[in-house]
Amino acid sequence: MFFLIIPLHLWGKKISTMSPQTLFIIIIGIVVFNFLFSRILEYLNARMYGDPVPAGLDDVYDAREYAKSMDYKKVNYRFAILTGTFSVALILAMFFLDGFAFADELVRRATDHPILVALLFFGLLMFASDLINIPFSVWDTFVIEERFGFNKTTVKTFILDKLKAWMLGALIGGAILAAIVWFYTFAGKNFWIFAWILVSAFTLFMYMFYSTLIVPLFNKQTPLEEGDLRNAITEFSNKAGFNLANIFVIDGSKRSTKANA
Repeated sequence: MFFLIIPLHLWGKKISTMSPQTLFIIIIGIVVFNFLFSRILEYLNARMYGDPVPAGLDDVYDAREYAKSMDYKKVNYRFAILTGTFSVALILAMFFLDGFAFADELVRRATDHPILVALLFFGLLMFASDLINIPFSVWDTFVIEERFGFNKTTVKTFILDKLKAWMLGALIGGAILAAIVWFYTFAGKNFWIFAWILVSAFTLFMYMFYSTLIVPLFNKQTPLEEGDLRNAITEFSNKAGFNLANIFVIDGSKRSTKANA
């Protein structure tokens, strides 16, 4: 987010002098270009999915497992085309059919407070977008992943994950957005400085405490028992000069069998 704040500040005057039509064309162009560029890169990768294992690696990859992994990549490639096309079509429809304007008008009927308007507007869009994409998530988890033997997610876990993600998005995302809008109300064009400091501090905070605050909401953490593995990790940590407070084992295969060391 904060990578975009500085460019927007630097180009603010130029953007403010553009006509709505010009700005609209630029936004549409960015959306379409990003979609086409992503599809081209995915296509270039997909062309290699049918290639055989290089001769020097014949003894490393099992032929059947390799073929299965290539099939998995092909299925996900086609699924990515479907979901990507749907997403960009939805965004374009929102622009051309004044969907964003409708959402803004709907929010402003409830309140005219700038912070509440921003929270309700982006909250409404994010929630609606996530609801619309739930069928794709269900298909990906319970059809594609199940077909290739990776899925271990239960319906209960899937629903709880969604609810927890919405809760975290509302609390954390809402707090950051509210702070940025508040910065803008009192700092004006210099709001990006305070926003950059806030986002940087939040990023550093998450790096330090993500495993103790966020991970336990989705996975169970169990202290690693005394033994050779714990001793080896502790010894390596000491050599690297990294202080370990504790070592935990999490149920990483709770949702999928793909995760490994």
